Amino acid sequence: MQRRRFLAASAAATLALAARPALATGGLDDFVPSPGPSPTGGQQVRVLLGRGQTSPIDARSFSFGTRTYRGTFSLTSEGQVLNTVPLEEYLYSVVPMESPHSWPQEALRAQAIVARTFALSRRNPNRAYDVVASERDQAYGGLQGEYPESTAAVNSTAGQILRWNNAVATVSYMSCCGGHTEDPADAWAGGADLPYLRGVACTFCNASPDYHWSRILPLVSLTNAFTSALANVGTPQSIAVAEADASGRAKSIRFTGSDGTAEVSGSDFRRLLGASVVRSLLIRSITMNPGDPAQAAATITIEGSGRGHGVGLCQWGSRGLASEGRSSRDILSFYFPGIQIQ
Repeated sequence: MQRRRFLAASAAATLALAARPALATGGLDDFVPSPGPSPTGGQQVRVLLGRGQTSPIDARSFSFGTRTYRGTFSLTSEGQVLNTVPLEEYLYSVVPMESPHSWPQEALRAQAIVARTFALSRRNPNRAYDVVASERDQAYGGLQGEYPESTAAVNSTAGQILRWNNAVATVSYMSCCGGHTEDPADAWAGGADLPYLRGVACTFCNASPDYHWSRILPLVSLTNAFTSALANVGTPQSIAVAEADASGRAKSIRFTGSDGTAEVSGSDFRRLLGASVVRSLLIRSITMNPGDPAQAAATITIEGSGRGHGVGLCQWGSRGLASEGRSSRDILSFYFPGIQIQ
């Protein structure tokens, strides 16, 4: 999920908090009605698929590109394909695309509850769609993405969502927190301070391939990315985390050069170098290798922990907790302290 989506939900939570504190001390205050009943009597979600060729298969499915989707389709005013699908059937594809279907059942159950909560919180009658079928919201790939194990997790948690003060909670999740999850207020400008969505120490995601990571890139890639910031620094001599937040994530990065210093925000550092290079802002070290001008160009090595923004459910941590015998309720209570599962 991308952070601008979460920021919109967080902003709604903050406004609700000010306007009606008795109803919302966190989470969404306004529960948006579904677009209409599904053929099975449940709630529906409208998923924006994008542009492509569609063809009906039967009354309950259709093809889009090379994939088959449950539900029905229509076109938006901009000509994009919109899939209207029962919420639980939507989750049949979301859960295994967000968490591997081979993971423990309790981890998949936790993922199903969080994904269901996220989808409900995103419903919006003021636009043509509720969620986008990508990491902008939640990954969704139709029937080809479904597996019996994850479908069982969805069915066994049918209707269960996370709530706070009788409202749908604002939730988020990421791949691996690297040892500590993040407060949304620290992660994003304007992120709401929600009682159930604060950073917690996590020792359960160390099996993730991104628990420790290292990336080497040419120094010129960095200087090209930060041309304006480094204009008065001169020849770069060192790069380091200048300030970190309570979870250890970089709030700012300092460049020191022959003519002076400059700082950029941690979020800009990750954005401009790319999320595949700086996998999270839990940066452990940044080392410069000046190289040999006659043989090799200068490089920098960035070492860190975790992958993603760090807010909410740590998916690899959920796997670790489930492997130790914890239930989906235990997992969700750990990452969302005080939350209600209803």
